This record gives sequence, C-alpha cells and structure tokens, in this order.
Amino acid sequence: MRKVTEFRLEARPDIPEPISRLEELANDLFYSWDNGVRSLYARIDLPLWQKVEHNPKLFLRRVAQARLDEASEDRSFLAEYRSVLSSYDAYLDAEPVPEVVDNLAPETSLVAYFCAEFGFHESFPIYSGGLGILAGDHCKAASDLGLPFVAVGLLYQQGYFIQSIDSQGHQIARYHSHSSDELPIVPVEQDGTLMKVSVPFPGRTVTARVWEARVGHIRLYLLDTHTEENSAEDQELTLQLYGGDESTRISQEMLLGIGGTRVLQSLGLEPTVWHINEGHAAFQILERCRMKMAEGLEFEAALEAVAGATLFTTHTPVPAGHDIFQRSLMQHALGDYLGDSGLDFEKVFSLGAKNGGDSFNMTSLGLRGSRFHNGVSRIHGTVASEMEGDIWPQVPAAENPIGYITNGVHVPTFLAPEWASLFDIQAPSWKSELRNPQFWSFVDNIPDYHYWSVHKALKQQMGEFVVDQLGRQHRRNGTGHSITERMTRHLVSPDKDTLVIGFARRFATYKRATLIFSDLQRLEEILTNPDCPVVLVFAGKAHPRDKPGQHLIKVIHDLSMNPRFMGHIILLEDYDQAMARRMLSGVDVWLNTPQYPKEASGTSGEKAALNGALNLSVLDGWWGEGYDGTNGWAITPRDTELDAEFRNEEEARDLLDLLEYEMVPLYYDRAAQGYSSGWVRRSKNSMKSITPRFNSQRMVMDYVEKYYGPATAQGKRLSAEHGALAAELAEWKAKVNRAWPGVSLTICGSVSQTCAHDEAVEIRVEAQLNGLSASDVQVQCLIEPRCTGSYEDSGPGHVFLEYESESDGRTLFSARVPPSYPGLQTLKLRMYPYHDALSHPLEMGAMLWI
Repeated sequence: MRKVTEFRLEARPDIPEPISRLEELANDLFYSWDNGVRSLYARIDLPLWQKVEHNPKLFLRRVAQARLDEASEDRSFLAEYRSVLSSYDAYLDAEPVPEVVDNLAPETSLVAYFCAEFGFHESFPIYSGGLGILAGDHCKAASDLGLPFVAVGLLYQQGYFIQSIDSQGHQIARYHSHSSDELPIVPVEQDGTLMKVSVPFPGRTVTARVWEARVGHIRLYLLDTHTEENSAEDQELTLQLYGGDESTRISQEMLLGIGGTRVLQSLGLEPTVWHINEGHAAFQILERCRMKMAEGLEFEAALEAVAGATLFTTHTPVPAGHDIFQRSLMQHALGDYLGDSGLDFEKVFSLGAKNGGDSFNMTSLGLRGSRFHNGVSRIHGTVASEMEGDIWPQVPAAENPIGYITNGVHVPTFLAPEWASLFDIQAPSWKSELRNPQFWSFVDNIPDYHYWSVHKALKQQMGEFVVDQLGRQHRRNGTGHSITERMTRHLVSPDKDTLVIGFARRFATYKRATLIFSDLQRLEEILTNPDCPVVLVFAGKAHPRDKPGQHLIKVIHDLSMNPRFMGHIILLEDYDQAMARRMLSGVDVWLNTPQYPKEASGTSGEKAALNGALNLSVLDGWWGEGYDGTNGWAITPRDTELDAEFRNEEEARDLLDLLEYEMVPLYYDRAAQGYSSGWVRRSKNSMKSITPRFNSQRMVMDYVEKYYGPATAQGKRLSAEHGALAAELAEWKAKVNRAWPGVSLTICGSVSQTCAHDEAVEIRVEAQLNGLSASDVQVQCLIEPRCTGSYEDSGPGHVFLEYESESDGRTLFSARVPPSYPGLQTLKLRMYPYHDALSHPLEMGAMLWI
C-alpha cells in the first residue's frame, strides 16, 4: 500500500470585537486560578475546551468561527464576559496590601525569584511536581498581595513526561513538544528585536531567547535555547525538565542561574533581594559576584554584598534531591565562564565543597552564597539545620542560621468553585481574610446538610472523572468494559456514598505508597466489608530513571486488578493539576505515609483540607504543625534509630487501626439524615483550622516579614558607598578566620552553685584572643531551666559578659548573672566572633565553649 503524505493545516478564527479581550485573558495566567475566566471558554465550546486540556490560547486557535460569532451576540454570555473583565480589571488595579508596603517600598524594592520549574496550570507544562506547584503558588500569592516581584525560570519545549500505564502495570514515559504559540507567553523584545542573552560554555557560547509570562501583577521570564544561533545539541538544553545526564543538568543550571541573572540585567531590573528556590539556580551567586567585581570589589567583598541580599530555600531532606557535581565536571563546565569572569576556580569550588570532599554541592553553594536560609516546615527546618551543619561547624544545629517557613497553597487555585460560591454567601469577605484564623469560625455556621451536599456533589464529579479516565486507560490497554464497570461500581453509586481515600503524589520510595498494603488480609477485610466499603484511589508519576518508584506503580496496579481488591483499589495514570483538582475536592480522606523525617513539607494534604477532606498522615512535614487532634488523624512516627522494617510494620498497624476502628465507623455512623454528623464536624474542623494557616498568602507574607524585608535592608547596607561595608566585613572575616584556631576561653575562679532568688552570681572569664580585640567577640552565658516544677519552659535565657580589662595578652570579661528561672538551672559559657555588619550573629560558624 502506497504511503500517503499528510500536510497539517490549521484554520484559525478571528475573534469578534465584542469579545476581543478573550485573547488578553488567554495570555495572563490569572486564568489558572480564576474560575470565571476559564468558564468563558468552556461556555463557548465545552467539548473542545476539554479536548485542548483547558488551554485557553490553544482553544482560541481551534474553536470554530461560528461558535465565537454566536458568543459575541449572546446577551447572557456577554453579561458574563463583562463581569469577568470587571473582576479582572479590578484585580489589576488593586494596590499592594498594607503589610507589603510596611516591609518593602514598591517603588524601590524588587524580589527576584529563581526556580527550575513553575506549576501554574496543566496547560503550561513546565513543572514536574511539588517544587513547581509551590513556585507557581508563590508567584500567584505575590501577585495577590501586590508584591514587587519578578520570577525567572526555563522554558522546556517538552516539559516533564506524559505518563501512561500499560496492561502489565509498567509506566510508559512519552514526551510532547509544545509550540510557543500555544503557551501563555510572548517573546521579549528590545528596540524591535527579540531579546537574547548569552552564557559562556566550554569552547562555545550558548544563546537563549527570552519569553515573558504574565501572572496577574507580576512577570515570569523564561529562557529557551531552541534558537538558530545554537548547535542542535545546545538547542536541546531546554528540551526536558530533569532530563539528560549530569552534563545536561549542570548546563541547565548554568543557563538558569547565570543566564537568568543576565536577563534581569538586560531588562534594567535591579532586584533588592534574590530568592533562590532550591539549589538548581545557585549559580546566580557567581554571576552576581562577577558583576560586583566588575564594579571594583574583590571577590570576598563581592560575595558579602551578594550574600547579604540573598535568601536560599532548601526543599528536601533526601540526599538524592541535592545536585552534586564532580570536580572534573565543574572545571570543564565552568572553565570558560570563570576565565571570562575573573573568578578563581578554587575559591568558587570551596563554596560548594561538602565536608572537605572533592565534589560540589549546589545546596552548599546556595547556603554559603546567601545569608538568609530556610526549610519549608518546622520539622524540615530542624532536619535541614542538622544536615547542613558543616557550613557552621562549631554552632549547635538548633542555633545555626537555617530557619523555616511552612509551605502553603494558593486557595483560589485549589478551592473547588462550589465551596467558593458557598463561602461567598456565608462570609462574603473571605478572600481578604485568608490570613485571619479567627474569621474562619464562620465554617461552623454552615448548616451540616448544606455542607455535606456540597461535598457529595464534588465527590460525584470526581467519581465521574475517575470512570472516564479509567475507561480511556482500559480501552487503550484492551481491558474489557466489564472490568471497568466492576472497578468503578462504588464510585457511580452516589446513594451508597462509599468512603473514598486518595493518595496522589510523586512515586518515590520514601513516600511509602504501599505502606497500607503491609497486611493484605486485614486490609481486604476492611475495604470489602459490604456494609461499609472503602475505595482507595492512587495516582502519581515516578521519574523515568527511578526503577524502585516505578515498581511501586506496578504493585498497586497488580493489586487493583486482583479479584480480591477489584473495585476497592484504583490506579489512575498521568497525574496532573486537572486530576489533582478533581481528586483533592472529591475524596473523603487524603492519605500520606512518608518515612519520617523525609517529607520536607508536602502540600497536597493542605489542598485537600481546603475542600473539607480529612488528612490521615504521618506526623511529618506540615502535618506536624497542622494536626490538632480534631481535624484528621495522625500516625506517630517511630524512632528513626529503629530498624526500617520494624518502623514500617508499626506505622502500618497504626494506619490500619485508625482506618478500621475510627475512620470507617465514624464515616458510616449515619442517622436519618444520611450522613455522619461526627464526620462533618471533623471535616469542618479541618477546613477552618488549616485554610487560614496553610495558604500561600500567609506563606509569602512570612517571607516578606522574615526574609525579604531584612534581606533588602541588609543588601542595601552592604552595597552602599560602592560596597565599603561589604569590603570591611570581608576583611574582618578573613582576620577572624586566621586568628580563631589560636583563640581560647577559660573560667576565672569558681562560680557559686547556690544563690537567693533575687541575687546574682558573679562570673569572670579569661580569653586569649590571638590578635583579635574584645570588640571582635561576644561572650555569653546561656541559662537553661532544670527541674522547674510547674514553671513553663520557655527555652534558654542569656546574659552577655562585658569587657573588663586586658593585660599580657589576656582579655577579661565579667557579668553578674541573675537566675532566670526558679529552682535548678544550668549555666553555660561560650564565645563567638561578632561584627555589627553580620546578617546573623552566628553566620561565621565559629564558637568556643568552656
């Protein structure tokens, strides 16, 4: 048979003038969180809207001219269109919230936010999972608050992979190239020409085009190497997210960090604070040092000026989540760039060296090249402080400069429209009260029957979605229709209202997706009880190179096809934001079983709670702060020193105990009204306690107050007068580093072990400062409570010892120390270097104890 050549032809419609701003709306990612905007396109042609996967820009290329013409003459549609535009214009005209203005002057401040991925919406696939969704939510909240803010990333032609699961349970990864004219981006132009930036690579220069995405009030700039100036190999540098080998990864990170900084410089933007969101973008530190050195600063002074205006956020306690490059690769990849920049390789390499090793850790670079650092939950902040303690070797992990800000989620994006409509009726000002926990008590005033009817409607929508999704999977795999019907029978029977538990996230082994299967016999009895059945719905992707993660998918697939569990375990393929919204708003329970303490934060449970779902989770990440005993269920993690298999068994038993003895009985404890009032009460507790505490507006304001404001002030201070203070600080640090090995501290005389409650104890110490002066150090007495009875332990107090005298190379410090607590207490004496220009008093990492 002769092969027929096919030519692609796309007949694009003209948008009628009365609805011409549909194109403007399609080019603003405001649509990713505004249901009103998305409903306009769905109303014109719902089947097409679904077929183009909710992509408004692609929709306007494919929709029939007749449909647009009809909409432009439809009074009802035009009324909705004008209402949406009115809301959109009012949003763009809104001023920054007062709390932002109190911390950052909008006219003179600018936050630059760098990240390797951004997850705004399924129509813009340049994200893989949690980090990208978090970055997208951060940008959305920055826009909501009116923050002076710009974001920088990479434009991946294929993005992350599209997942399918075959009839044997194997994950199949495929990629789809996206044309720029179907994405919500426009090319950046300067003087009528396309803007491009160049970065020195080994033996060549790589050029990147620059694209702009509008996100409400803010802008996201994306670099793309698919341009004719580059070789075919270099054009593929921005082909895939997290694809390729180590050479590809370091090249992408050079492009993001170095090239992204050059984009902002070319645009004439002068950020006052730089936020590096995970280590992928840390090479920006080198480029900014280069720029400072071009202004006349030495490298060490340049580093101080750069670091003082920089925040670094680390997102993972899992070692594999940190990029590490060998010395030889670093020398090869950065050689030409460093040569052009005047940066010394050994000095650069020392910024990323981990424990004196011969490899370069991007997280270490991020920490040493910044003065503000944070983890993403209270637990993770503690874990990160311990993991990265080598940066500050003599400082206790609990006191080193790594803090935390717990992640939050963007409520308008993930709250189901049905809940938003109910809130509009019950508490019309709710959108402006997202950071006010007291306000959210209004949820208790929603009648239980009304509350449950909303949840039940969303659950039915999810059920229909799952049936459709699973049907398409099975038809492709040749699975019989009868199997599909049997697997979904509990979801298509709303009268039965079966308890549904969701688990959807990246399939990494530490997330323990299969923990619930530890006792299959017991699980079968729980799930298949005819009077109170339970359905488990799973979804998620494993990295194409993560074979253990892919094995988890196969295990779940095989169990879902097992006659013992058919209809009670369902596995969906190609988890994305569209599927997430359906699942998060429709399930009754959100399951999360990470291996403690490897869940940095996790945000899917927060999204589920917005929609009234109850969390069943290990007390890790955000749930360690969110659980209050009334808003879900908690699995207490066992001691990390115990055998991993034993821990899994113990925590799995807890999980099944909670499921069998608490959750199932409560859910099916239905009176005449047909729902469980106890379940509704707990669901309301979840919604009202979690929504105002774990949303991205609260998160971003925490960044503003705790980091962006201070980093802006510190950066300006260090860079003033051509970096004079940065140079002074660098010189002082060099002096301290030379002297510190010879510094010592001893006690003079003895310290009384008893005193009256209103007396003070005299303490005198003698320091050998090895050339340093008394003003270069601080001597401190820590006072820790012991056996204080009913007295509330508020942590250690402290008293600074004052300089007394100096003779024969000995410097004396003394203080009268009053007891800080009743009863027994412990006094500890220590000394550390101090300079008024430090961003954190312990950033030198040097400390001596007596």
